[in-house]
Amino acid sequence: IHVSDLSRAHIAALDYLLKGGESTLVNLGNGSGYSVNEVVEAARSVTGKEIKAVVAPRREGDPTSLIADAGKARELLNWAPNHPKIDEIIESAWNWLRGNPDGYK
Repeated sequence: IHVSDLSRAHIAALDYLLKGGESTLVNLGNGSGYSVNEVVEAARSVTGKEIKAVVAPRREGDPTSLIADAGKARELLNWAPNHPKIDEIIESAWNWLRGNPDGYK
């Protein structure tokens, strides 16, 4: 998920707790998953860079897919992602990196 969606979820969780809600576990996600290949292709498209990737067989024990069910976050925290698309998430990170090539100082 996008870092701003993550921060909004943390703020919503704090508000929930401050209003007397019980401590609980909550998954965050956009409701659909992205394959590694989709993420790599989106990163190539957004950055215009060649990104090397090694295609290999699935490792033993790797699940075929993992998708977070954010239903509890919607219900308890009134939270949903504002930036669910992978290209938007990567573009935001790419823009930050280009503006901050040395990271945080």
